[in-house]
Amino acid sequence: MSAPEVIEVERKRVACDGGGGTLGHPKIYLEMGAANEVICPYCSRRFVFKERTVVDAEG
Repeated sequence: MSAPEVIEVERKRVACDGGGGTLGHPKIYLEMGAANEVICPYCSRRFVFKERTVVDAEG
């Protein structure tokens, strides 16, 4: 079994659908809040906020 995928993102709100098309999972939105990462409860993908990224009003 391989390690869960790590994805660098520029926003603190991300969407995850498992990336497998019909083999994925329902699309969900994840919020990081004050943290700099969030893990999808379905597929364990880890979304990591890129350092030095400016957070705009949409977050």
